[in-house]
Amino acid sequence: MAIRAVRGFKDILPQEIRSWHRIEDLAYGVFNTFGFKEIRIPLVEKTEVFSRGIGEYTDIVEKEMYTFPDRKGLSLSLRPEATAGLLRAVNEHRLYAQSPILKLFTMGPMFRHERPQKGRLRQFYQIDAELLGTKAPLSDLEVIWMAWDIIVRLGVKNVRLEINSLGCPRCRPGYRDALKSYLESVFQDLCPNCQRRSKTNPLRVFDCKEKSCREIMKNAPLMRQYLCPECTEHINKVLESLEVLDIPFVINPYLVRGLDYYVMTTFEIVSPDLGAQSTVAAGGRYDGLLRDLGGPDLPGVGMAIGVDRLLLLLEADEETLPIDLFVVALGLTARKKVIPWIGTWRRHGLRVQMSYEDRGLKSQLRQANRLGAHYVLILGEDEIKEERLIVRDMKTHDQQKIPIDNNLISGLENLIDM
Repeated sequence: MAIRAVRGFKDILPQEIRSWHRIEDLAYGVFNTFGFKEIRIPLVEKTEVFSRGIGEYTDIVEKEMYTFPDRKGLSLSLRPEATAGLLRAVNEHRLYAQSPILKLFTMGPMFRHERPQKGRLRQFYQIDAELLGTKAPLSDLEVIWMAWDIIVRLGVKNVRLEINSLGCPRCRPGYRDALKSYLESVFQDLCPNCQRRSKTNPLRVFDCKEKSCREIMKNAPLMRQYLCPECTEHINKVLESLEVLDIPFVINPYLVRGLDYYVMTTFEIVSPDLGAQSTVAAGGRYDGLLRDLGGPDLPGVGMAIGVDRLLLLLEADEETLPIDLFVVALGLTARKKVIPWIGTWRRHGLRVQMSYEDRGLKSQLRQANRLGAHYVLILGEDEIKEERLIVRDMKTHDQQKIPIDNNLISGLENLIDM
């Protein structure tokens, strides 16, 4: 019986890869124009990076991480998200000392042990950006702007931005007490999971997918009723800036996200076309996280785009890239001649192939046709004697002979307009 991939882990096949490159290339371009620099971080971190960063009582840390001891008993985890690991790297290498404003991005796989379904895999891919060193509302706008820009420029239309404020350490305690009091009053009606959450992490009750719990939470107190003047002013400035950019948004007072480090602005970009797993991008402000991970007390804000979910919203791009030139070499002498030519053309960025086997003319022409070659170069014994080779246009079937001389390389490139 053939071995299959692990459940929840997916191969990315050649016919799919162009769409991945399309997303990644656009993201690289957007980050470059916004002044963000790339960083690459490990897939594996010490478990405390996530328990301290994400929150010990979050679903991710409690139930979803791939955690294991190494040979010395040190607890390690596959990264379930990028922010905590990226900030660990910022601390370790003192990157914050390089500039008062630090802009970083990374891309790659994340891992969570969840029930696999459409838009939710156990190995999934994210594009992540983090901006450190300022509490200015315009920095919140910057990361939202980048996420929105990438998604919209890819041609995704049916998306909306949902935004909320989670308050700060000054105004959140009063709200937390009010929420806990409400949850105590409805404790018996909550599902078992929310009963547990109400004791350890009350905000997470808003995330429950159970219909009965969602109905109960419609009457719960909301954070916006408890925001301090500073938090109110901050979120209002973010919203005003979104309006200036004509980025449409909906204020979602129930939006809390699943990570403990968020404060003040939090947001999601969602698409109803994705069904239950509707979030395409998300993020928010996490002032204090760098400090909690052992670094200086610098404010920060970030976002992540789910590449797998974004791909579901893009039209399939399965077109195979055609090759520029297929070289038909007939006989050993011809094959020895063309190999250096092929090397030169490839160094010039041309897509050039030849048959690995010494086959006949018809067989090689069929191979060139299957590969979608625009042109075919034919070199056999007769062409070598005449010191000319044949170039055939595979679309028009026109062909002509060109001399084999010092101008062959550039002459052929000009002829077929490469």
